[in-house]
Formats: sequence, structure tokens, C-alpha cells
Amino acid sequence: MKQTLKRIIRNVKSINGNSLAEFATTTALMATLAATAAPKLSEMSEGTKAEKSMNEIDKILTQARNFYQETANDEGRGRFPGQDKFDVPVGGYGTTRGTLAQATTAQTLLLSEMAAMNVWDHASGVRWRSVFGKDNTAAKQDDGGKVTNDTYATGCGTCPGSELGHNDWLTLFAGNTLASKYQDGHFAYAVIPGGGSGKSAFPPVMYIVDMENASDFNNVIEP
Repeated sequence: MKQTLKRIIRNVKSINGNSLAEFATTTALMATLAATAAPKLSEMSEGTKAEKSMNEIDKILTQARNFYQETANDEGRGRFPGQDKFDVPVGGYGTTRGTLAQATTAQTLLLSEMAAMNVWDHASGVRWRSVFGKDNTAAKQDDGGKVTNDTYATGCGTCPGSELGHNDWLTLFAGNTLASKYQDGHFAYAVIPGGGSGKSAFPPVMYIVDMENASDFNNVIEP
């Protein structure tokens, strides 16, 4: 009997397990790892959104480039979606049939304002036009956004264009809409008009932005 009790006690003592102190230490380590990993996961998520936003902007640029080449072949001078003619601005930068000096001044203003557009509802958004339409249900601009839709150019007379800018874009994308990956994001564009003739001709320049943070998410076509 005594030997049996000694054997039982010896077996109990040999059982391996975690003490309360060990459990507490493990729990603390897990909490520390979770707290450290959370910001990294958030950064990864934001980085993925940023990459996707720029990829969508590149797709828009590709279609704009194709549109420009087609109109150059058909009309003798290339223009961008929303332009009724190559020398007509889209948005609030530049003057119809302006000079190269005026276009340069307009582009300088655009770049200066774009560099400061680091919030989605920045006041300078009023100079920009929605790519797919600010009320498009597939990519609607959030309430409070400043971007507006393109309007028909006036005073052109013989302009070959007949569509509003966002209708041009929707046609180029076969009715499909690209939406920003950001909750407050919205794709917008502006065109500095071209002008001149012969050897003094200069082409229009188009900028595309995601209004989530236009200063970071933007690209340009300069033919």
C-alpha cells in the first residue's frame, strides 16, 4: 500500500503543465504581438488601396490616350474626353483658344492647387470634373464633395464633340464604371487646352486624380 501511494505521488509530480505564471506571460506576449501587428496590417491595407487607386488611374489614362490618337487620326488634331475641340479646356484651368503662355500659366496653377489637395473635399475640387459622373450610382461622389460634371463648351461653333465628358468616358469603358477603393475617393480630371497652329501648335494636357488625396494619387498625359 505504501509503495502504491509513493508511485501515485511520483506520477503526479511528473505530469508536465503550464503554471498560472506561465499562462499570464504567454497572454501578455500575445497581446503585445497583436498591438504591434495592428498598425502594420492597417498600413498594408492602406498600401493596397493606394496601389489599386493608381492602377485605376492608369486604366483611365490608357483609354484617354486611345481617344486622343483616334481623334487625331479622324480630326487632324487630338483631343481628350470632354473636349469639344483640342483648344477647349475641361474644368477650371485655361482659356478656350488661348495662347501657349496662357496654357502654361493655367498648368502652373493646376499643379500648385493639386499639390495642396490632400483632403477629399478640398475647395479646389470645383475646378475638376467627374470622370464617370458625380451622381453615378456605381461610383457616386460623397455628399460634400466639390467635383462637378462636365458641361457643354460654348462659343466653339464647329466643334466635333457632342458628348458630356462623363458620357465620353462611359462609352470608352463600355458602360462600366471604375470606382475608387476609398470611401471618400472619386476619380476626377481636368484638361489644359491646346492651341496654336502649324509649327506653333501645342497639344492639350490632361490630369487624372483620385479626390481621396489628389496630391498623392494623380497622373498626367502630355502628348
